[in-house]
Amino acid sequence: MLDDLAAAVTRHGGDGLWSDSAVPRLTLTTLDEPVLPFDVLYEPLICFTVTGAKRGVAGDRSWTTGRGEMFLNSLVMPVTATFEELPYRSAVLRLDGRTLADLLLELDGAGPRALPDPSKGPCGQISAPMTPEIVDAVTRWVRLLDTPEHIGALASRIEAEILYRLLVSPLGPILRHLTLADTAAARVRSAARWICAHYAEPLTIEAVASVAHMSTATLYRHFKAATGMSPLRFQKHLRLQEARRRLLAGNTTAALVAEAVGYVSATQFNREYRRAYGLPPAQDAARLRGELVNAGRAR
Repeated sequence: MLDDLAAAVTRHGGDGLWSDSAVPRLTLTTLDEPVLPFDVLYEPLICFTVTGAKRGVAGDRSWTTGRGEMFLNSLVMPVTATFEELPYRSAVLRLDGRTLADLLLELDGAGPRALPDPSKGPCGQISAPMTPEIVDAVTRWVRLLDTPEHIGALASRIEAEILYRLLVSPLGPILRHLTLADTAAARVRSAARWICAHYAEPLTIEAVASVAHMSTATLYRHFKAATGMSPLRFQKHLRLQEARRRLLAGNTTAALVAEAVGYVSATQFNREYRRAYGLPPAQDAARLRGELVNAGRAR
């Protein structure tokens, strides 16, 4: 079954690492050649890994998802990703809170009711093996790209089936938490999104706690439990990711980029950039451009 899904992903994966598709909320990931570890901003999503393995690192937390496994991320979060086994193929479902809430209302109690223990705080990520039923549903979802004329009629129905089967899987409790308001998990998600929107501005833990309607101590504890880092470290990762993206795009300098992403001191920016990526900003950008050129020649 995984081979059939891998073939469908390969057919429609395109030339880039990530390929958005004509099926709403479906992104395909394909990689055959090694690449350097790279930064990515995760949204709420579920990644169905078909072949290969990918390791993610966020702050003090890391995880590896391999063939036949699915991974749920429940909040916006900067992640460093490394592909550990190739070739790599995955199908990614970008979660939509309204779609999930509508499904739960439709089920009207027919599905599983278990929720995470609130006393343990929010958990941002979880992985589990895919069941045969989930593999089958995801395969049919991806195969809709073979017959685009059926996407409008069937895509939402197959997505609902996938979500239902996820709700009765180990991912179900956290998926349910995504639809709940005024929980610790919801407040952490709000705080993370607020930091993403204001990453270049001066930030205090008190300001983030006010957005989350938590005390500073409670926010710090729950935020680190969900993301593996403190709110201020979260902001620093966002700044460095955006700086790297701008440097790679070219036509700018490290000093201008440092200012644009919120650094007052260019010296501090250079020091933190080198600590994160192993090279000074300009050298790292040149290395990444060289890798992209080599990858293009290989194709």
